[in-house]
Amino acid sequence: MLAKSPSRGESPRVDFPVIYVNIAALFAMSDADLRTRIKEMMVKNLMLQITADQIADDAPLFGPNGIGLDSIDALELAVGLEKNFGVSVPNSEIATKVLRNVNSIHDYILEKRGESAQSQTSS
Repeated sequence: MLAKSPSRGESPRVDFPVIYVNIAALFAMSDADLRTRIKEMMVKNLMLQITADQIADDAPLFGPNGIGLDSIDALELAVGLEKNFGVSVPNSEIATKVLRNVNSIHDYILEKRGESAQSQTSS
């Protein structure tokens, strides 16, 4: 969507939806930063009673030995991944593989980021 007509000598301003800005930032993010963003998103979106620093990268997200997420949290987490990182979790089979721990989420985002970069360069 274009803003008002530019004045002489100015380029038109294009307002991109927030998701595109987030995806662009995601491409420039380091592995550690990405893991931190995943944890911060989890704490905020799932209203966890722990801090991002208290979530180990390899800690199970579900079950008695994990941080105690349930099926509703899994849905919220999938929505958060799409809103914050531009990746979707299309079905329960993929969710079972992806939503195991922060590392598995991290790897999935990188995988999807790679697919997205490849599809853009081949277009």
